[in-house]
Amino acid sequence: MAKVRVYSTQACPWCMKAKNFLKEHNVKFEDIDVSRDHDAAREMIEKSGQTGVPVIMIDSEIIVGFDRERIAKLLKIKD
Repeated sequence: MAKVRVYSTQACPWCMKAKNFLKEHNVKFEDIDVSRDHDAAREMIEKSGQTGVPVIMIDSEIIVGFDRERIAKLLKIKD
């Protein structure tokens, strides 16, 4: 099973959509609130080059934003 991390904030609607998509497909993921964890925010920026959320890591692949098709492809989800 792939290791999935979602860098997000509570106020971000696209973060909620991404996390709901993962939950709907029974994908276990680590939810990291970068508004509360500044070390994680720095890590997210270093890995993605982005300050916006969501940033989704699937194993070593980085997805900026909620890209349903790419997430489904990497996780082999038939949506």
